[in-house]
Amino acid sequence: MSFGKNLHINPDRLWDSLMEMAKIGPGIAGGNNRQTLTDEDAEGRALFQSWCEDAGMTMGVDTMGNMFATRAGEDPDALPVYMGSHLDTQPTGGKYDGVLGVLGGLEAIRTLNDMGIKTKHPIVLTNWTNEEGTRFAPAMLASGVFAGKHTQDWAYDKVDANGLRFGDELKRIGWVGDEEVGARKMHAMFELHIEQGPILEAEGKDIGVVTHGQGLNWLEVTITGKESHTGSTPMPMRVNAGRGLALITELVHEIAMKHQPNAVGAIGHVDVYPNSRNIIPGKVVCTVDFRSHLPDVIKAMIDEFDTRAPQLCADIGVEMSWEMVGTFDPPAFDEKLVAAVRNAAQTMGYSHMDIVSGAGHDACWINDVAPTAMIMCPCVDGLSHNEAEDISKEWAQAGTDVLMHAVLETAEIVE
Repeated sequence: MSFGKNLHINPDRLWDSLMEMAKIGPGIAGGNNRQTLTDEDAEGRALFQSWCEDAGMTMGVDTMGNMFATRAGEDPDALPVYMGSHLDTQPTGGKYDGVLGVLGGLEAIRTLNDMGIKTKHPIVLTNWTNEEGTRFAPAMLASGVFAGKHTQDWAYDKVDANGLRFGDELKRIGWVGDEEVGARKMHAMFELHIEQGPILEAEGKDIGVVTHGQGLNWLEVTITGKESHTGSTPMPMRVNAGRGLALITELVHEIAMKHQPNAVGAIGHVDVYPNSRNIIPGKVVCTVDFRSHLPDVIKAMIDEFDTRAPQLCADIGVEMSWEMVGTFDPPAFDEKLVAAVRNAAQTMGYSHMDIVSGAGHDACWINDVAPTAMIMCPCVDGLSHNEAEDISKEWAQAGTDVLMHAVLETAEIVE
């Protein structure tokens, strides 16, 4: 049985599902606020479960709240092919980040049902808990526990800004399952996601074939000067930690620009002490974020920073130290599954290009325990984590078509 380019999902049904989910936890400017383990998250989960059961799937939930909806395969001994993403959002998030990957997977299942297509391998659709990490840090928390990166006890003890525990909130909303986290075995895992960047739209491509994810290193930098009065301290006598911050900010940008197009770097978080209008800063603590999908590039950036930053600060009379506070090795996705994504795009006639994911995703953790690949579709102006996040119905269809065909190639159609 071969459907080739004639097998498409129903774009109107997919779009209607996206818009229906977006009614739960509406934002204030057209997007969504459906943060993890809130009442809105629970409502979204319940709607998703009802849709899955209507599509003939059975739902399983593990003790981290990860949801697994299974469409049976013809071979009871064959490991399942997984697909999915997340339903939780940023506080001022869009309607598609994560959600497209979950509901696109649902639409693929609905289409297979419509066409009476059977597969050798079962197909499992997943909603991973707390991908965003906006309420309970870090991001990709539950997939991290699944992949053995964190312990469940550690995750349960994470608290939000109000001191509420992850484990308590998961129980409160009624989504503590009975499955052991990570016990499930996978034949493969696919994740469809919006790009969250401007490359695909700028290049006029329908599909991003994700070959790698970016690795990152976070360096917490402390710059120490001397607090003194901004009005009465002569300029030559100032020991200004804020000036050190300015020099390091430019250095980070310069280093990242040297390694284009394979690297990015910036200073994100900054604390200035004492942060008063009329006091020259005596201390600055900031985080340098270097990212690349090439480990050698990340190492080169850190080495240059370590060589040059202390001297820049010493030249103006301030002290500087740094420590590594976060690392994430760059994942290389499974070559066979990446080829399946590329083949699906070619079969469907969608324009495509290889791309590196600039953001972290659940697939990046799952890649350590099972063959994994990602598919990306464009988003308008590359905007994401913003209520103005937008995609077209055509982009959503293209991404979901490719997801469905890549999953079918991997799960094996039974004639």
